Amino acid sequence: MPRILIVEDEAIIRSALKRLLERHDYTVSEAGSAEEACQLELTGFDLIISDLRLPGEPGTSLIAAAAPVPVLIMTSYASMRSAVEALKLGAVDYVAKPFDHAELLETVERILHKQSNQQSPPPDITDAGGGRQTMIGNCVAMQQVYTRIRKTAPADVTVLILGESGTGKELVARAIHQQSKRAKAPLISVNCAAIPETLIESELFGHEKGAFTGASAARTGLVEAADGGTLFLDEIGELPLDAQARLLRVLQEGEIRKIGSVETRHVNVRLIAATHRDLRALSKTGEFRLDLYYRLNVMQIELPPLREREDDVLEIADILLDKACKRHERTGLRLSRAARQDLRDYPWPGNVRELENALERGVILAEGHLIHPDDLGLAPITARPHAPSTNASATGGSPDKITEENEDDLSLEDYFQHFVLEHQDQMSETELAQKLGISRKNLWERRQRLGIPRKKTARRPG
Repeated sequence: MPRILIVEDEAIIRSALKRLLERHDYTVSEAGSAEEACQLELTGFDLIISDLRLPGEPGTSLIAAAAPVPVLIMTSYASMRSAVEALKLGAVDYVAKPFDHAELLETVERILHKQSNQQSPPPDITDAGGGRQTMIGNCVAMQQVYTRIRKTAPADVTVLILGESGTGKELVARAIHQQSKRAKAPLISVNCAAIPETLIESELFGHEKGAFTGASAARTGLVEAADGGTLFLDEIGELPLDAQARLLRVLQEGEIRKIGSVETRHVNVRLIAATHRDLRALSKTGEFRLDLYYRLNVMQIELPPLREREDDVLEIADILLDKACKRHERTGLRLSRAARQDLRDYPWPGNVRELENALERGVILAEGHLIHPDDLGLAPITARPHAPSTNASATGGSPDKITEENEDDLSLEDYFQHFVLEHQDQMSETELAQKLGISRKNLWERRQRLGIPRKKTARRPG
């Protein structure tokens, strides 16, 4: 059971966090300052969650003191400068207060999961331009993908990659090729859906001069060009039946014959195929050869859609955002809290490509240093996911019981609201802000967002 240390001087927030984490099966200890925390055996914890501003030493002082234990920084100030500085000092991540249960739990789970999977790093890939790429993602499904790549690459067998459009199938194919014994030989990538049906056989297998109208010269096919290396056929479900029969012969006999030729040639090619379609279902309707399907499906790698990789979405978004900012020379841009929530909740039917396009729009349209939801241009989110504990059918409890539990387990925003309503008659706005560890401007913004009215003041008769 993971051990977590909470370092927070506000007792009401510390108590809320402790109860929340314990109810999700974490073992929790607490401290009111960095000095108090250092009296504990810091290296015995799996994660430290610390407020940035503490009495005495700041929360960032724990980063060096607790190394290599990851430190998650909380800040009420949510400023770009303080967050960046915390990350520069080695904080694993930061969260802005107030935050809800789901936000915190997702962050904690992601950090702990990443720590537990450090021994299984994603493969490094060299792109077509010679640049280095790394596959992004630490969810369970992606860890399985990395394992499959590592085991499959040296085996020199045919691989079938399944996944929706935009999930990174070509990236997986490139990783398999570069970790295989054929890494020094060429990788030839072909998008079967992008080649007209009348030309696909000529493109793949080549043709002799005069084989058909317009064949003014002999041409080497892409299969032959990949001899000794790897042939990647993307969207193989779009391949015409005649071309499927020719490809089957390549897999069975290692032979190709150019269009218009009577001679065959032996080739040594490793085939990696990818599709977003159900090839077995297509075989039942006669659109795909069943014998070719069995030849292709020696080793299968299934890529999860982005909507099933909730813990990875924001990590991928941050990397893509950084690239977009450099491309458009808009350094210093970051996603607002509401924008990050929308990115997390959006179903992403277009997967990573759609995410990249949304961030591109955000960088271009953003005013100031924050990207807001309107800048992303996403379709309306009809339903947001909720934590399983709030689902009556999942818990088997009655609505009344669940309401009672939720009231007993208030979110940090609820605590903020309760604190303001309880103390605003006795405190000025300045005092409230100081007690909560935020600025007057931040207090006013949260009042507006949460709909908390200011205390009424008596007016003199006109």
